[in-house]
Amino acid sequence: MAARIPNLRRTLRNIKRAQDIITVLVRFGFTDIVQELSIDRLLLKGKRIVGIDKPGEEVTRQPHAVRLREAAVELGPSFVKLAQILATRPDLVPEDWTHEFAKLQSGVPPVPADEIRDHIDKLFKGKTHEHFKEIDYDSFAAASVGQAHRAVLHDGTEVILKVLRPKIRRTIESDIEIMRALAEIAESRFEDMGYSPTEVVEQFERQVMRELDFALELRSMRRMANAFADHPRLRFPTTYPEHSNKSVLCMERVKGTLLSDADYESFTDAERHDIVSIGSEVVFTQCFQHGFFHADPHPGNIFVLREDPRPAGEPESVRQDSEADPESPALPAGDTGIRICLIDFGMTGSIDPHTQELLADLVHGTVNGDLERVIDVVVALTDMKPLDAASRRFRADVWEFISKFQTGSLADLEMGALLSEFFQKLKRHRLRCPSDIVYLIKAITTIEGVAESVCPEFDLVGHVRPQIEALVKRRYGFKAVRRRVQNTSIAYAELVENIPRDLKAFSKMVQQEQLAVQLRHDGLEDLTDEIENASKNISFSLHIAALLVCGAILFLADAAGQKGFGVLSVLGAVSVALGGIVATYRAIQTTFR
Repeated sequence: MAARIPNLRRTLRNIKRAQDIITVLVRFGFTDIVQELSIDRLLLKGKRIVGIDKPGEEVTRQPHAVRLREAAVELGPSFVKLAQILATRPDLVPEDWTHEFAKLQSGVPPVPADEIRDHIDKLFKGKTHEHFKEIDYDSFAAASVGQAHRAVLHDGTEVILKVLRPKIRRTIESDIEIMRALAEIAESRFEDMGYSPTEVVEQFERQVMRELDFALELRSMRRMANAFADHPRLRFPTTYPEHSNKSVLCMERVKGTLLSDADYESFTDAERHDIVSIGSEVVFTQCFQHGFFHADPHPGNIFVLREDPRPAGEPESVRQDSEADPESPALPAGDTGIRICLIDFGMTGSIDPHTQELLADLVHGTVNGDLERVIDVVVALTDMKPLDAASRRFRADVWEFISKFQTGSLADLEMGALLSEFFQKLKRHRLRCPSDIVYLIKAITTIEGVAESVCPEFDLVGHVRPQIEALVKRRYGFKAVRRRVQNTSIAYAELVENIPRDLKAFSKMVQQEQLAVQLRHDGLEDLTDEIENASKNISFSLHIAALLVCGAILFLADAAGQKGFGVLSVLGAVSVALGGIVATYRAIQTTFR
Protein backbone atom coordinates (compact mmCIF):
# COMPACT_ATOMS: atom_id res chain seq x y z
CA MET A 1 0.00 0.00 0.00
CA ALA A 2 2.78 2.43 0.91
CA ALA A 3 4.33 2.00 -2.51
CA ARG A 4 1.12 3.13 -4.18
CA ILE A 5 0.73 6.39 -2.27
CA PRO A 6 3.39 8.38 -4.17
CA ASN A 7 1.96 7.09 -7.44
CA LEU A 8 -1.49 8.31 -6.44
CA ARG A 9 -0.22 11.74 -5.48
CA ARG A 10 1.68 11.97 -8.72
CA THR A 11 -1.31 11.10 -10.89
CA LEU A 12 -3.78 13.44 -9.23
CA ARG A 13 -3.57 16.69 -11.13
CA ASN A 14 -6.49 18.20 -9.33
CA ILE A 15 -6.65 17.49 -5.61
CA LYS A 16 -9.79 19.61 -5.33
CA ARG A 17 -11.53 17.28 -7.81
CA ALA A 18 -10.50 14.23 -5.77
CA GLN A 19 -11.87 15.85 -2.63
CA ASP A 20 -15.16 16.54 -4.44
CA ILE A 21 -15.40 12.86 -5.37
CA ILE A 22 -14.88 11.77 -1.78
CA THR A 23 -17.43 14.32 -0.57
CA VAL A 24 -20.08 12.98 -2.95
CA LEU A 25 -19.33 9.37 -1.98
CA VAL A 26 -19.77 10.20 1.70
CA ARG A 27 -22.96 12.17 1.07
CA PHE A 28 -24.49 9.18 -0.73
CA GLY A 29 -23.68 6.75 2.05
CA PHE A 30 -20.39 5.22 0.93
CA THR A 31 -18.38 6.36 3.96
CA ASP A 32 -17.38 2.75 4.70
CA ILE A 33 -15.66 2.46 1.32
CA VAL A 34 -13.83 5.77 1.79
CA GLN A 35 -12.62 4.71 5.24
CA GLU A 36 -11.77 1.16 4.20
CA LEU A 37 -9.52 2.46 1.42
CA SER A 38 -8.19 5.29 3.64
CA ILE A 39 -8.36 7.60 0.64
CA ASP A 40 -9.51 10.56 2.72
CA ARG A 41 -6.30 10.42 4.79
CA LEU A 42 -4.29 9.82 1.65
CA LEU A 43 -5.53 12.83 -0.28
CA LEU A 44 -5.39 15.26 2.62
CA LYS A 45 -1.97 14.21 3.94
CA GLY A 46 -3.28 12.54 7.06
CA LYS A 47 -6.18 14.90 7.83
CA ARG A 48 -9.76 13.67 7.81
CA ILE A 49 -12.36 15.53 5.77
CA VAL A 50 -14.56 17.60 8.04
CA GLY A 51 -17.81 19.38 7.39
CA ILE A 52 -19.19 16.81 4.94
CA ASP A 53 -22.94 16.45 4.91
CA LYS A 54 -23.76 13.03 6.29
CA PRO A 55 -26.31 10.99 4.36
CA GLY A 56 -29.86 11.25 5.59
CA GLU A 57 -32.09 8.28 6.34
CA GLU A 58 -33.90 8.69 3.02
CA VAL A 59 -30.54 8.16 1.25
CA THR A 60 -29.27 5.20 3.28
CA ARG A 61 -32.56 3.35 2.80
CA GLN A 62 -32.08 3.33 -0.97
CA PRO A 63 -30.35 0.35 -2.63
CA HIS A 64 -26.65 0.64 -3.39
CA ALA A 65 -27.30 0.70 -7.16
CA VAL A 66 -29.67 3.67 -6.88
CA ARG A 67 -27.20 5.62 -4.75
CA LEU A 68 -24.39 4.85 -7.20
CA ARG A 69 -26.48 6.15 -10.10
CA GLU A 70 -27.35 9.36 -8.24
CA ALA A 71 -23.72 9.81 -7.21
CA ALA A 72 -22.63 9.42 -10.85
CA VAL A 73 -25.02 12.19 -11.89
CA GLU A 74 -23.66 14.39 -9.12
CA LEU A 75 -20.04 13.73 -10.12
CA GLY A 76 -20.57 14.80 -13.72
CA PRO A 77 -19.99 13.64 -17.32
CA SER A 78 -17.06 11.27 -16.74
CA PHE A 79 -18.86 9.20 -14.13
CA VAL A 80 -22.17 9.35 -16.02
CA LYS A 81 -20.40 7.95 -19.07
CA LEU A 82 -18.70 5.28 -16.93
CA ALA A 83 -22.09 4.22 -15.56
CA GLN A 84 -23.60 4.18 -19.08
CA ILE A 85 -20.81 1.94 -20.34
CA LEU A 86 -21.10 -0.36 -17.31
CA ALA A 87 -24.82 -0.64 -18.08
CA THR A 88 -23.77 -2.56 -21.20
CA ARG A 89 -21.23 -4.75 -19.35
CA PRO A 90 -23.05 -7.26 -17.10
CA ASP A 91 -19.84 -9.27 -17.08
CA LEU A 92 -18.19 -6.60 -14.92
CA VAL A 93 -20.86 -5.42 -12.49
CA PRO A 94 -23.92 -6.97 -10.78
CA GLU A 95 -27.17 -7.22 -12.68
CA ASP A 96 -29.01 -4.71 -10.48
CA TRP A 97 -26.30 -2.15 -11.26
CA THR A 98 -26.72 -2.56 -15.02
CA HIS A 99 -30.49 -2.09 -14.77
CA GLU A 100 -30.07 1.04 -12.66
CA PHE A 101 -27.29 2.52 -14.79
CA ALA A 102 -29.40 1.97 -17.91
CA LYS A 103 -31.66 4.76 -16.64
CA LEU A 104 -28.86 7.22 -17.37
CA GLN A 105 -29.59 7.10 -21.12
CA SER A 106 -31.40 10.42 -20.74
CA GLY A 107 -29.36 13.56 -21.28
CA VAL A 108 -27.70 15.96 -18.89
CA PRO A 109 -28.05 19.78 -18.76
CA PRO A 110 -26.60 21.35 -21.94
CA VAL A 111 -23.86 23.95 -22.13
CA PRO A 112 -25.45 27.45 -22.35
CA ALA A 113 -25.80 29.04 -25.78
CA ASP A 114 -23.33 31.89 -25.14
CA GLU A 115 -20.61 29.49 -24.03
CA ILE A 116 -21.17 26.93 -26.79
CA ARG A 117 -21.16 29.67 -29.47
CA ASP A 118 -17.55 30.60 -28.71
CA HIS A 119 -16.64 26.92 -28.34
CA ILE A 120 -18.00 25.98 -31.80
CA ASP A 121 -16.34 28.99 -33.41
CA LYS A 122 -13.04 27.92 -31.86
CA LEU A 123 -13.46 24.36 -33.17
CA PHE A 124 -13.85 25.76 -36.71
CA LYS A 125 -10.90 28.14 -36.19
CA GLY A 126 -13.10 31.23 -36.40
CA LYS A 127 -14.58 30.25 -39.76
CA THR A 128 -17.96 28.94 -38.64
CA HIS A 129 -19.73 31.31 -41.02
CA GLU A 130 -17.97 29.67 -43.97
CA HIS A 131 -19.44 26.28 -43.07
CA PHE A 132 -22.98 27.11 -41.96
CA LYS A 133 -25.65 29.57 -42.95
CA GLU A 134 -27.10 29.49 -39.45
CA ILE A 135 -26.78 27.55 -36.18
CA ASP A 136 -29.23 27.22 -33.34
CA TYR A 137 -26.95 27.51 -30.33
CA ASP A 138 -29.68 26.34 -27.96
CA SER A 139 -29.12 22.59 -27.74
CA PHE A 140 -32.18 20.39 -28.28
CA ALA A 141 -30.47 17.27 -26.86
CA ALA A 142 -27.51 16.83 -24.53
CA ALA A 143 -25.55 13.80 -23.39
CA SER A 144 -22.64 13.22 -21.06
CA VAL A 145 -19.86 14.08 -23.55
CA GLY A 146 -21.65 16.01 -26.29
CA GLN A 147 -24.78 17.87 -27.29
CA ALA A 148 -26.76 18.36 -30.49
CA HIS A 149 -27.66 21.57 -32.33
CA ARG A 150 -29.74 22.28 -35.42
CA ALA A 151 -27.96 24.06 -38.26
CA VAL A 152 -28.39 24.93 -41.95
CA LEU A 153 -25.75 24.66 -44.65
CA HIS A 154 -25.32 27.40 -47.23
CA ASP A 155 -27.23 25.33 -49.82
CA GLY A 156 -30.24 25.17 -47.49
CA THR A 157 -29.65 21.60 -46.26
CA GLU A 158 -30.84 21.11 -42.69
CA VAL A 159 -28.23 19.31 -40.58
CA ILE A 160 -27.48 18.32 -37.01
CA LEU A 161 -24.23 19.26 -35.29
CA LYS A 162 -23.03 16.89 -32.61
CA VAL A 163 -20.56 18.96 -30.58
CA LEU A 164 -18.12 17.79 -27.95
CA ARG A 165 -18.55 19.62 -24.65
CA PRO A 166 -15.93 22.27 -23.83
CA LYS A 167 -12.91 20.98 -21.86
CA ILE A 168 -14.50 17.52 -21.66
CA ARG A 169 -11.30 15.78 -22.77
CA ARG A 170 -9.27 17.37 -19.98
CA THR A 171 -11.98 16.59 -17.41
CA ILE A 172 -12.27 12.95 -18.46
CA GLU A 173 -8.50 12.45 -18.58
CA SER A 174 -8.18 13.86 -15.05
CA ASP A 175 -11.07 11.73 -13.77
CA ILE A 176 -9.61 8.61 -15.39
CA GLU A 177 -6.34 9.17 -13.54
CA ILE A 178 -8.25 9.38 -10.28
CA MET A 179 -10.29 6.29 -11.17
CA ARG A 180 -7.14 4.38 -12.05
CA ALA A 181 -5.40 5.30 -8.79
CA LEU A 182 -8.45 4.37 -6.69
CA ALA A 183 -8.85 1.13 -8.66
CA GLU A 184 -5.26 0.18 -7.83
CA ILE A 185 -5.91 0.80 -4.14
CA ALA A 186 -9.15 -1.22 -4.22
CA GLU A 187 -7.47 -4.09 -6.02
CA SER A 188 -4.67 -4.20 -3.45
CA ARG A 189 -7.11 -4.09 -0.51
CA PHE A 190 -9.87 -6.44 -1.66
CA GLU A 191 -9.22 -9.94 -2.96
CA ASP A 192 -11.49 -12.19 -4.96
CA MET A 193 -13.72 -9.38 -6.26
CA GLY A 194 -14.65 -11.44 -9.31
CA TYR A 195 -13.20 -8.80 -11.63
CA SER A 196 -10.24 -6.44 -11.83
CA PRO A 197 -11.07 -2.76 -11.04
CA THR A 198 -7.99 -1.63 -12.96
CA GLU A 199 -9.12 -3.57 -16.03
CA VAL A 200 -12.56 -1.96 -15.75
CA VAL A 201 -10.95 1.49 -15.79
CA GLU A 202 -8.75 0.51 -18.74
CA GLN A 203 -11.74 -0.71 -20.73
CA PHE A 204 -13.65 2.44 -19.83
CA GLU A 205 -10.74 4.56 -21.00
CA ARG A 206 -10.59 2.79 -24.36
CA GLN A 207 -14.34 3.06 -24.91
CA VAL A 208 -14.74 6.68 -23.83
CA MET A 209 -11.74 7.80 -25.89
CA ARG A 210 -13.39 6.23 -28.92
CA GLU A 211 -16.58 8.12 -28.18
CA LEU A 212 -14.65 11.38 -27.83
CA ASP A 213 -13.40 11.01 -31.41
CA PHE A 214 -16.27 12.09 -33.67
CA ALA A 215 -14.13 11.46 -36.75
CA LEU A 216 -14.16 7.77 -35.81
CA GLU A 217 -17.94 7.84 -35.37
CA LEU A 218 -18.29 9.45 -38.80
CA ARG A 219 -16.25 6.66 -40.38
CA SER A 220 -18.39 4.07 -38.58
CA MET A 221 -21.57 5.62 -39.97
CA ARG A 222 -20.20 5.70 -43.50
CA ARG A 223 -18.96 2.13 -43.21
CA MET A 224 -22.37 0.94 -42.05
CA ALA A 225 -24.16 2.94 -44.75
CA ASN A 226 -21.94 1.39 -47.45
CA ALA A 227 -22.59 -2.12 -46.11
CA PHE A 228 -26.38 -1.61 -46.42
CA ALA A 229 -26.40 0.67 -49.46
CA ASP A 230 -28.75 -1.69 -51.33
CA HIS A 231 -31.21 -2.21 -48.49
CA PRO A 232 -34.52 -0.68 -49.64
CA ARG A 233 -35.99 -0.02 -46.20
CA LEU A 234 -32.99 1.00 -44.11
CA ARG A 235 -31.40 4.42 -43.94
CA PHE A 236 -28.44 6.02 -42.23
CA PRO A 237 -27.93 9.76 -41.77
CA THR A 238 -25.87 11.36 -44.53
CA THR A 239 -22.59 12.66 -43.12
CA TYR A 240 -20.66 15.76 -44.20
CA PRO A 241 -16.91 15.26 -43.60
CA GLU A 242 -16.08 18.72 -44.95
CA HIS A 243 -18.06 20.23 -42.08
CA SER A 244 -16.85 17.78 -39.41
CA ASN A 245 -13.73 17.18 -37.34
CA LYS A 246 -12.70 15.22 -34.23
CA SER A 247 -14.90 17.42 -32.01
CA VAL A 248 -17.84 18.17 -34.34
CA LEU A 249 -19.95 15.71 -36.34
CA CYS A 250 -22.15 17.18 -39.05
CA MET A 251 -24.90 14.88 -40.31
CA GLU A 252 -28.26 14.96 -41.98
CA ARG A 253 -31.24 16.03 -39.93
CA VAL A 254 -33.48 12.96 -39.97
CA LYS A 255 -37.16 13.90 -40.11
CA GLY A 256 -38.98 11.07 -38.51
CA THR A 257 -40.19 9.79 -35.16
CA LEU A 258 -37.87 8.36 -32.54
CA LEU A 259 -39.17 4.94 -31.58
CA SER A 260 -38.72 5.88 -27.91
CA ASP A 261 -41.15 8.80 -28.39
CA ALA A 262 -43.65 6.93 -30.57
CA ASP A 263 -47.06 5.69 -29.56
CA TYR A 264 -47.01 2.10 -30.75
CA GLU A 265 -50.78 2.10 -31.00
CA SER A 266 -50.55 4.78 -33.71
CA PHE A 267 -48.99 2.20 -36.05
CA THR A 268 -51.02 -0.39 -37.87
CA ASP A 269 -50.29 -4.07 -37.28
CA ALA A 270 -48.48 -4.23 -40.62
CA GLU A 271 -46.37 -1.17 -39.79
CA ARG A 272 -45.37 -2.54 -36.39
CA HIS A 273 -44.49 -5.82 -38.09
CA ASP A 274 -42.28 -3.94 -40.56
CA ILE A 275 -40.50 -1.96 -37.83
CA VAL A 276 -39.52 -5.14 -36.00
CA SER A 277 -38.77 -7.01 -39.21
CA ILE A 278 -36.36 -4.38 -40.52
CA GLY A 279 -34.69 -3.74 -37.16
CA SER A 280 -34.09 -7.39 -36.27
CA GLU A 281 -32.92 -8.29 -39.76
CA VAL A 282 -30.42 -5.43 -39.79
CA VAL A 283 -28.95 -6.14 -36.36
CA PHE A 284 -28.58 -9.89 -36.94
CA THR A 285 -27.07 -9.25 -40.38
CA GLN A 286 -24.60 -6.77 -38.90
CA CYS A 287 -23.57 -9.20 -36.17
CA PHE A 288 -23.32 -12.48 -38.08
CA GLN A 289 -22.51 -11.45 -41.65
CA HIS A 290 -20.69 -8.13 -41.65
CA GLY A 291 -19.03 -8.57 -38.25
CA PHE A 292 -19.48 -4.85 -37.51
CA PHE A 293 -22.58 -3.79 -35.62
CA HIS A 294 -24.40 -1.06 -33.74
CA ALA A 295 -23.83 -2.09 -30.12
CA ASP A 296 -26.81 -0.27 -28.59
CA PRO A 297 -29.87 -0.33 -30.89
CA HIS A 298 -32.34 0.79 -28.20
CA PRO A 299 -35.53 2.71 -29.19
CA GLY A 300 -33.80 6.07 -28.57
CA ASN A 301 -31.39 5.28 -31.43
CA ILE A 302 -34.03 4.22 -33.97
CA PHE A 303 -35.96 6.66 -36.14
CA VAL A 304 -39.17 5.47 -37.81
CA LEU A 305 -39.85 7.08 -41.19
CA ARG A 306 -43.06 6.92 -43.16
CA GLU A 307 -42.39 7.12 -46.87
CA ASP A 308 -44.66 6.61 -49.85
CA PRO A 309 -43.55 3.26 -51.29
CA ARG A 310 -44.79 4.24 -54.76
CA PRO A 311 -42.27 5.36 -57.39
CA ALA A 312 -42.07 9.13 -57.80
CA GLY A 313 -44.95 10.58 -59.81
CA GLU A 314 -47.04 7.42 -59.70
CA PRO A 315 -50.71 8.24 -59.00
CA GLU A 316 -52.77 6.43 -56.40
CA SER A 317 -54.80 4.72 -59.11
CA VAL A 318 -51.64 3.13 -60.50
CA ARG A 319 -50.81 1.82 -57.05
CA GLN A 320 -54.24 0.29 -56.73
CA ASP A 321 -53.92 -1.26 -60.18
CA SER A 322 -50.46 -2.62 -59.42
CA GLU A 323 -51.70 -4.19 -56.22
CA ALA A 324 -54.52 -5.79 -58.15
CA ASP A 325 -52.13 -7.06 -60.81
CA PRO A 326 -49.75 -9.59 -59.25
CA GLU A 327 -47.38 -9.37 -62.24
CA SER A 328 -46.85 -5.63 -61.86
CA PRO A 329 -43.31 -4.82 -60.62
CA ALA A 330 -44.20 -1.30 -59.51
CA LEU A 331 -44.53 -2.07 -55.80
CA PRO A 332 -43.05 -4.74 -53.59
CA ALA A 333 -45.74 -6.84 -52.02
CA GLY A 334 -46.72 -5.81 -48.54
CA ASP A 335 -44.61 -2.61 -48.45
CA THR A 336 -46.21 -0.29 -45.91
CA GLY A 337 -43.81 2.58 -46.56
CA ILE A 338 -42.11 2.11 -43.18
CA ARG A 339 -38.38 2.80 -43.13
CA ILE A 340 -36.02 2.91 -40.15
CA CYS A 341 -32.88 4.94 -39.60
CA LEU A 342 -30.21 4.07 -37.04
CA ILE A 343 -28.37 6.91 -35.30
CA ASP A 344 -25.62 7.38 -32.69
CA PHE A 345 -22.69 5.18 -33.68
CA GLY A 346 -20.51 6.11 -30.71
CA MET A 347 -20.76 2.54 -29.44
CA THR A 348 -20.07 -0.12 -32.07
CA GLY A 349 -18.74 -3.65 -31.88
CA SER A 350 -16.67 -5.89 -34.12
CA ILE A 351 -16.58 -9.66 -34.46
CA ASP A 352 -13.52 -11.04 -36.21
CA PRO A 353 -13.85 -14.08 -38.54
CA HIS A 354 -12.35 -16.47 -36.00
CA THR A 355 -14.87 -15.42 -33.34
CA GLN A 356 -17.67 -15.84 -35.88
CA GLU A 357 -16.45 -19.40 -36.44
CA LEU A 358 -16.49 -20.01 -32.69
CA LEU A 359 -20.07 -18.75 -32.51
CA ALA A 360 -20.97 -21.13 -35.34
CA ASP A 361 -19.31 -23.95 -33.36
CA LEU A 362 -21.32 -22.96 -30.29
CA VAL A 363 -24.60 -23.03 -32.20
CA HIS A 364 -23.79 -26.25 -34.07
CA GLY A 365 -22.50 -28.01 -30.94
CA THR A 366 -25.51 -26.96 -28.85
CA VAL A 367 -28.11 -27.92 -31.43
CA ASN A 368 -26.47 -31.31 -31.99
CA GLY A 369 -25.64 -32.05 -28.35
CA ASP A 370 -21.87 -32.06 -28.90
CA LEU A 371 -20.49 -31.50 -25.39
CA GLU A 372 -16.81 -31.51 -26.33
CA ARG A 373 -17.29 -28.94 -29.09
CA VAL A 374 -19.08 -26.52 -26.78
CA ILE A 375 -16.35 -26.93 -24.13
CA ASP A 376 -13.72 -26.24 -26.80
CA VAL A 377 -15.55 -22.99 -27.61
CA VAL A 378 -15.47 -21.95 -23.94
CA VAL A 379 -11.72 -22.65 -23.71
CA ALA A 380 -11.06 -20.73 -26.95
CA LEU A 381 -13.19 -17.71 -26.01
CA THR A 382 -12.10 -17.30 -22.39
CA ASP A 383 -8.98 -17.56 -20.26
CA MET A 384 -10.04 -20.97 -18.96
CA LYS A 385 -7.30 -23.55 -18.57
CA PRO A 386 -7.90 -26.84 -20.43
CA LEU A 387 -7.34 -28.80 -17.22
CA ASP A 388 -10.08 -26.81 -15.46
CA ALA A 389 -12.44 -27.67 -18.31
CA ALA A 390 -12.20 -31.33 -17.29
CA SER A 391 -13.83 -30.74 -13.90
CA ARG A 392 -17.05 -32.64 -13.33
CA ARG A 393 -18.94 -29.57 -12.09
CA PHE A 394 -18.08 -27.51 -15.16
CA ARG A 395 -18.95 -30.28 -17.62
CA ALA A 396 -22.28 -30.81 -15.84
CA ASP A 397 -23.10 -27.12 -16.21
CA VAL A 398 -22.22 -27.16 -19.91
CA TRP A 399 -24.41 -30.22 -20.45
CA GLU A 400 -27.26 -28.52 -18.63
CA PHE A 401 -26.85 -25.56 -21.02
CA ILE A 402 -26.85 -27.86 -24.06
CA SER A 403 -29.92 -29.76 -22.85
CA LYS A 404 -31.82 -26.50 -22.54
CA PHE A 405 -31.31 -25.54 -26.18
CA GLN A 406 -30.71 -28.85 -27.95
CA THR A 407 -33.28 -29.08 -30.73
CA GLY A 408 -31.62 -31.04 -33.51
CA SER A 409 -32.25 -28.15 -35.95
CA LEU A 410 -32.07 -24.37 -36.14
CA ALA A 411 -35.80 -24.01 -36.70
CA ASP A 412 -36.67 -23.14 -33.08
CA LEU A 413 -33.34 -21.81 -31.79
CA GLU A 414 -33.60 -18.55 -29.83
CA MET A 415 -30.22 -16.99 -30.44
CA GLY A 416 -30.56 -14.19 -27.91
CA ALA A 417 -31.61 -16.57 -25.13
CA LEU A 418 -28.81 -18.99 -26.04
CA LEU A 419 -26.10 -16.31 -25.89
CA SER A 420 -27.50 -14.84 -22.66
CA GLU A 421 -27.57 -18.25 -20.98
CA PHE A 422 -24.08 -18.98 -22.28
CA PHE A 423 -22.87 -15.71 -20.76
CA GLN A 424 -24.47 -16.52 -17.40
CA LYS A 425 -22.71 -19.90 -17.32
CA LEU A 426 -19.37 -18.19 -17.95
CA LYS A 427 -20.09 -15.67 -15.24
CA ARG A 428 -21.01 -18.43 -12.77
CA HIS A 429 -17.56 -19.98 -13.25
CA ARG A 430 -15.90 -16.55 -13.13
CA LEU A 431 -14.72 -16.77 -16.71
CA ARG A 432 -14.25 -13.44 -18.42
CA CYS A 433 -16.23 -13.15 -21.61
CA PRO A 434 -14.52 -11.12 -24.38
CA SER A 435 -15.92 -7.59 -24.66
CA ASP A 436 -16.89 -8.06 -28.31
CA ILE A 437 -19.10 -11.02 -27.35
CA VAL A 438 -20.65 -8.99 -24.52
CA TYR A 439 -21.51 -6.18 -26.95
CA LEU A 440 -22.90 -8.75 -29.40
CA ILE A 441 -25.18 -10.18 -26.71
CA LYS A 442 -26.18 -6.64 -25.75
CA ALA A 443 -27.12 -5.75 -29.35
CA ILE A 444 -29.14 -8.91 -29.92
CA THR A 445 -31.01 -8.85 -26.60
CA THR A 446 -31.74 -5.13 -27.04
CA ILE A 447 -33.34 -5.57 -30.45
CA GLU A 448 -35.24 -8.60 -29.16
CA GLY A 449 -36.57 -6.38 -26.36
CA VAL A 450 -37.63 -3.81 -28.94
CA ALA A 451 -39.43 -6.53 -30.90
CA GLU A 452 -41.24 -7.74 -27.79
CA SER A 453 -42.43 -4.20 -26.98
CA VAL A 454 -43.44 -3.08 -30.48
CA CYS A 455 -44.90 -6.28 -31.90
CA PRO A 456 -45.15 -9.15 -29.37
CA GLU A 457 -46.71 -11.54 -31.86
CA PHE A 458 -43.82 -11.20 -34.32
CA ASP A 459 -42.03 -14.50 -35.09
CA LEU A 460 -38.48 -13.30 -34.44
CA VAL A 461 -36.98 -16.80 -34.37
CA GLY A 462 -38.28 -17.62 -37.82
CA HIS A 463 -37.38 -14.21 -39.23
CA VAL A 464 -33.70 -14.27 -38.27
CA ARG A 465 -33.24 -17.97 -39.03
CA PRO A 466 -31.57 -17.25 -42.42
CA GLN A 467 -28.81 -15.23 -40.71
CA ILE A 468 -28.14 -18.04 -38.20
CA GLU A 469 -28.20 -20.67 -40.93
CA ALA A 470 -25.79 -18.58 -43.01
CA LEU A 471 -23.44 -18.33 -40.00
CA VAL A 472 -23.40 -22.11 -39.55
CA LYS A 473 -23.19 -22.75 -43.30
CA ARG A 474 -20.10 -20.55 -43.62
CA ARG A 475 -18.47 -22.80 -41.03
CA TYR A 476 -19.81 -26.23 -41.99
CA GLY A 477 -20.91 -25.88 -45.60
CA PHE A 478 -19.14 -27.61 -48.49
CA LYS A 479 -17.28 -24.46 -49.50
CA ALA A 480 -16.14 -23.89 -45.92
CA VAL A 481 -14.86 -27.46 -45.59
CA ARG A 482 -13.07 -27.22 -48.93
CA ARG A 483 -11.48 -23.93 -47.89
CA ARG A 484 -10.27 -25.41 -44.59
CA VAL A 485 -8.82 -28.45 -46.40
CA GLN A 486 -7.02 -26.16 -48.82
CA ASN A 487 -5.67 -23.96 -46.03
CA THR A 488 -4.53 -27.00 -44.04
CA SER A 489 -2.80 -28.48 -47.10
CA ILE A 490 -1.00 -25.21 -47.76
CA ALA A 491 0.05 -24.98 -44.11
CA TYR A 492 1.50 -28.51 -44.17
CA ALA A 493 3.29 -27.78 -47.45
CA GLU A 494 4.84 -24.65 -45.96
CA LEU A 495 5.85 -26.62 -42.87
CA VAL A 496 7.65 -29.23 -44.95
CA GLU A 497 9.24 -26.50 -47.05
CA ASN A 498 10.55 -24.67 -43.98
CA ILE A 499 11.95 -27.74 -42.17
CA PRO A 500 15.45 -27.60 -43.80
CA ARG A 501 15.79 -23.88 -43.04
CA ASP A 502 14.61 -24.33 -39.45
CA LEU A 503 17.00 -27.26 -38.89
CA LYS A 504 19.86 -25.16 -40.24
CA ALA A 505 18.98 -22.31 -37.86
CA PHE A 506 18.74 -24.76 -34.96
CA SER A 507 22.13 -26.27 -35.79
CA LYS A 508 23.70 -22.82 -35.94
CA MET A 509 22.29 -21.92 -32.50
CA VAL A 510 23.78 -25.14 -31.04
CA GLN A 511 27.17 -24.43 -32.60
CA GLN A 512 27.22 -20.87 -31.25
CA GLU A 513 26.03 -22.03 -27.80
CA GLN A 514 22.95 -19.82 -28.06
CA LEU A 515 20.49 -22.59 -27.25
CA ALA A 516 19.05 -22.38 -23.75
CA VAL A 517 16.36 -24.36 -21.99
CA GLN A 518 14.11 -22.71 -19.42
CA LEU A 519 12.11 -24.80 -16.98
CA ARG A 520 9.19 -23.59 -14.90
CA HIS A 521 7.69 -25.62 -12.09
CA ASP A 522 4.14 -24.74 -11.16
CA GLY A 523 3.39 -25.41 -7.49
CA LEU A 524 7.07 -25.91 -6.62
CA GLU A 525 6.75 -23.29 -3.86
CA ASP A 526 4.38 -25.54 -1.93
CA LEU A 527 6.80 -28.47 -2.18
CA THR A 528 9.67 -26.25 -1.03
CA ASP A 529 7.65 -25.09 1.96
CA GLU A 530 6.85 -28.67 2.93
CA ILE A 531 10.50 -29.74 2.64
CA GLU A 532 11.60 -26.73 4.68
CA ASN A 533 8.99 -27.47 7.34
CA ALA A 534 10.04 -31.12 7.50
CA SER A 535 13.69 -30.07 7.85
CA LYS A 536 12.80 -27.79 10.74
CA ASN A 537 10.88 -30.60 12.43
CA ILE A 538 13.89 -32.91 12.13
CA SER A 539 16.21 -30.20 13.42
CA PHE A 540 13.98 -29.45 16.43
CA SER A 541 13.59 -33.17 17.11
CA LEU A 542 17.36 -33.65 17.18
CA HIS A 543 17.80 -30.70 19.55
CA ILE A 544 15.04 -31.92 21.87
CA ALA A 545 16.40 -35.49 21.86
CA ALA A 546 19.92 -34.18 22.59
CA LEU A 547 18.67 -32.13 25.56
CA LEU A 548 16.73 -35.09 26.99
CA VAL A 549 19.62 -37.54 26.54
CA CYS A 550 22.04 -35.01 28.05
CA GLY A 551 19.74 -34.57 31.07
CA ALA A 552 19.46 -38.33 31.52
CA ILE A 553 23.27 -38.79 31.40
CA LEU A 554 23.76 -36.06 33.98
CA PHE A 555 21.21 -37.65 36.29
CA LEU A 556 22.94 -41.04 35.94
CA ALA A 557 26.38 -39.54 36.52
CA ASP A 558 25.24 -37.78 39.70
CA ALA A 559 23.56 -40.99 40.94
CA ALA A 560 26.74 -43.02 40.29
CA GLY A 561 28.70 -40.72 42.58
CA GLN A 562 26.24 -41.48 45.38
CA LYS A 563 26.42 -37.93 46.63
CA GLY A 564 22.70 -37.27 46.47
CA PHE A 565 21.11 -34.43 44.48
CA GLY A 566 24.17 -32.48 43.35
CA VAL A 567 25.17 -30.00 40.65
CA LEU A 568 24.97 -32.61 37.89
CA SER A 569 21.36 -33.32 38.81
CA VAL A 570 20.56 -29.59 38.64
CA LEU A 571 22.15 -29.34 35.18
CA GLY A 572 20.27 -32.45 34.10
CA ALA A 573 16.96 -30.93 35.25
CA VAL A 574 17.70 -27.72 33.32
CA SER A 575 18.50 -29.74 30.19
CA VAL A 576 15.25 -31.72 30.43
CA ALA A 577 13.28 -28.50 31.07
CA LEU A 578 14.83 -26.84 28.03
CA GLY A 579 13.91 -29.86 25.95
CA GLY A 580 10.32 -29.59 27.16
CA ILE A 581 10.18 -25.86 26.40
CA VAL A 582 11.56 -26.32 22.87
CA ALA A 583 9.09 -29.16 22.22
CA THR A 584 6.16 -27.04 23.44
CA TYR A 585 7.26 -24.03 21.34
CA ARG A 586 7.53 -26.13 18.18
CA ALA A 587 4.13 -27.74 18.79
CA ILE A 588 2.51 -24.30 19.14
CA GLN A 589 4.34 -22.97 16.08
CA THR A 590 3.23 -25.93 13.98
CA THR A 591 -0.39 -25.63 15.12
CA PHE A 592 -0.74 -21.97 14.15
CA ARG A 593 1.41 -22.05 11.02
